[in-house]
Amino acid sequence: MGKPTVHDIAEEAGVSLATVDRVLNERPGVRTMTAQRVHSAIDKLGYVRDVHAANLARGRQYRFAFVLPEGQSQFLKALREAIDEAGVGLRLERVALDTIEVPLNDSVGMIRGLEALQDQGIDGLAIMANETPVVRDMIAHMKESGIAVVTLVTDQPNAERDHFVGIDNVAAGRTAGVLMGRFLGGRYGRVMVVVNSTHARDMVQRRLGFDAVINEQFPNLHTLPSLEGHDEQERTATVIAQALANQDNIVGLYCAGAGTRGVTQVIAEQGLAERIVVIGHELTIHARQALKDGLLDVVITQNVGHLVRSATRVLRAKCDGRDIIASQERIRIEIVLRENLP
Repeated sequence: MGKPTVHDIAEEAGVSLATVDRVLNERPGVRTMTAQRVHSAIDKLGYVRDVHAANLARGRQYRFAFVLPEGQSQFLKALREAIDEAGVGLRLERVALDTIEVPLNDSVGMIRGLEALQDQGIDGLAIMANETPVVRDMIAHMKESGIAVVTLVTDQPNAERDHFVGIDNVAAGRTAGVLMGRFLGGRYGRVMVVVNSTHARDMVQRRLGFDAVINEQFPNLHTLPSLEGHDEQERTATVIAQALANQDNIVGLYCAGAGTRGVTQVIAEQGLAERIVVIGHELTIHARQALKDGLLDVVITQNVGHLVRSATRVLRAKCDGRDIIASQERIRIEIVLRENLP
């Protein structure tokens, strides 16, 4: 016997094709007992609906918005480019992707940006933002309006989001800790840590993972309090230079987020590449060149294309009421050295 069809369901349930169509598309006008008979027939026959074909038949279109913080970091630039690239390929699948930039530390601006999206009738939202009560409340409001929501790169686990798309940031921090300790080879000294913001969950999680490994496995190293660079090259360079002037025996520097350009600026200006092990995140154009120049020792990265494609697949699955394939949406942590640059 071939795959069951809607005709088979109608015959098994003793209803019309129109009734089956209403039940499958969750439209009103079907009595509860009749709908139950249709669902029982679906289960008995093992019917699996071709959602893509059904959407094409109905002319269904999806509109998803990616909400990113304003900023000039190369990682954000690469993420925007990946969204644009994915959007071109998805047009044939009747999916439109928009990118909206909102102020990172401006709650009023954030609310206005998200409210404007809601008024435009979007189906799904992928949001990269610091975890704040304002963002959490807006996500809840979006969900109440029937909009699918995923968090991107940095999670909002206390919000009512549908899914998180990004690497395991605690594991990423632990990876950085292991690499730092082993690259230093038993040397004693202090390790500086630079983050975008101490209010960003991904930064907090990476720092927790990093500290845990250093404390567990490398008693010869002492990690200093986090320095905040706020995604600004000159600000990052300034706080690092000041810390180097005030601390002795610095043997390692972990840049847990954006700010690599500020880090490598100081390393180059002070000629510290041979003395300090430097580990950064995200394989941007600058990070790639810094690896070649010996200003970075390791880059821990994630594939921005995979991030965008995963977020889009999850949003479509949520809109269609389908399960997410967990293995397909797992974002890998990648370790890049000068020797294995792709």
